[in-house]
Amino acid sequence: MAAGESEVASGEALPRERVPDTGQAQAQTPVDVLAQAQLELQRAQATALENHDLYLRARAEAENVRRRSQDDVSKAHKYAIESFAEALVPVFDSLEKALQDEGSNPEALREGVKITLRQLRAAFERGRLTEINPVGEKFDPHRHQAIATVPGDGTVAANHVVAVLQKGWMIADRVLRPALVTVAQSS
Repeated sequence: MAAGESEVASGEALPRERVPDTGQAQAQTPVDVLAQAQLELQRAQATALENHDLYLRARAEAENVRRRSQDDVSKAHKYAIESFAEALVPVFDSLEKALQDEGSNPEALREGVKITLRQLRAAFERGRLTEINPVGEKFDPHRHQAIATVPGDGTVAANHVVAVLQKGWMIADRVLRPALVTVAQSS
């Protein structure tokens, strides 16, 4: 028989289909391709469900973090002054005792006020409250409020603080109250 032909029962030779050699023993049938596609689809759907579940969990966790953060901020606003207030309570007690003592001499009262002032300064330091006392410093409109100007007499440079009428106060690096000052003007 010739290559590429086959015999049939009647004895006639029919031409045989030639399949190109792709290195596979057999070509896949459409049924095999469909089964493989369905398997890949099932895998993709399983991966999609897993990713969706992970997304929902991450979203819920983000919502929980947001809620906890809001609670923390709310508590911080509500109780921010707590440590400062704790430091001021002894000062209050000292002042109250001083007012109750009617028989003290002026020197003992003065000494009690000094002790109370030290307690208050310590409380301010713990609360990061610092005073602004800018005598001799260059005028800074962010930290000082000029109440008056005086002619420069040569002892203090122009645009510098000559006198402090009322000390200013800062919390950390923020001005709570500017210092009320008198400033030397240029000649």
